[in-house]
Amino acid sequence: MSNGEKNFFLVREDVLSDSMLKTLKAKLLLESGAADSVREAIDQVGVSRSAFYKYRDTILPFHTMIIEQIFTLSIHLEDRSGALSNVLSTVASLGCNILTINQTIPLQGYATVILTMEIGESDLQLNSLIDRIKQIEAVNNAEIIGSGA
Repeated sequence: MSNGEKNFFLVREDVLSDSMLKTLKAKLLLESGAADSVREAIDQVGVSRSAFYKYRDTILPFHTMIIEQIFTLSIHLEDRSGALSNVLSTVASLGCNILTINQTIPLQGYATVILTMEIGESDLQLNSLIDRIKQIEAVNNAEIIGSGA
């Protein structure tokens, strides 16, 4: 069934194991701040530590899979007027939401810009976005340095 790629399945809640459901509840406690530590969260929901760590990165609520795709790009940009503005306009025109922008001081005519953005519910592919950014005249290079939801 798998050729090295990860497959995803949509499964109804009532067929998940008790450990999986409790892991989800523990994750929600941690994310909401209702539990300050993994130990506190797993004690509250009654799941073993080993089951929590087994399932924590592999089981996600459906809404987290479809709402957003967050990733971080590193862009090597020429130090010229309007260069960053052109990048930001391109990103916005493709329907991406910029979450953070960090830029180094230009050295030897180039600056590094780190953009963290969200694709959202768009059908945009990351490769297409990077290709469009690389086509901007002042962009020397662009690459993904991180991603996650």
